[in-house]
Amino acid sequence: MSDELEPRSPGGEIVLYQTADGKTRVECRFEEGTVWLTQALIAQLFQTSVPNINLHIKKIIAEGELPAEATIKDYLIVRSEGGRQVERPVKHYNLEMILAVGYRVRSPRGTQFRRWATARLEEYLRKGFVLDDERLKNPPRPGVPDYFDELLERIRDIRASERRMK
Repeated sequence: MSDELEPRSPGGEIVLYQTADGKTRVECRFEEGTVWLTQALIAQLFQTSVPNINLHIKKIIAEGELPAEATIKDYLIVRSEGGRQVERPVKHYNLEMILAVGYRVRSPRGTQFRRWATARLEEYLRKGFVLDDERLKNPPRPGVPDYFDELLERIRDIRASERRMK
């Protein structure tokens, strides 16, 4: 984990995960090619407690599954305390850590997450690709990379491949 504080919360927003019933939708911060969530938001995502999330994160690091330096970042967040605005460092955890926690959390939402993630992996293994149709149909918000042109280029390259010609 870096000792340097970022001056503000990461910019840009995307939806990391939305339940099939649409009841849980967590807005995530996007920076440096990944998303960043606080322990409170991870707890909201998996419908569990912050102490439970903290326990899983500590175990993930202690077991060497993920390094703290690459997966945890402090951001200065502006909060209201006693009627005044104060900046406080708040730890944020990247997508790798969020996914690792998701595979450990024992809650109904954690189970739902694992089913969702497993379905995406199965689709990838079966088809060779997975697409988020809604995300591709709708341009991203400012500050969030748009991979639509990259997708088109890759499709053009595949279609031009002699191996696919009959």
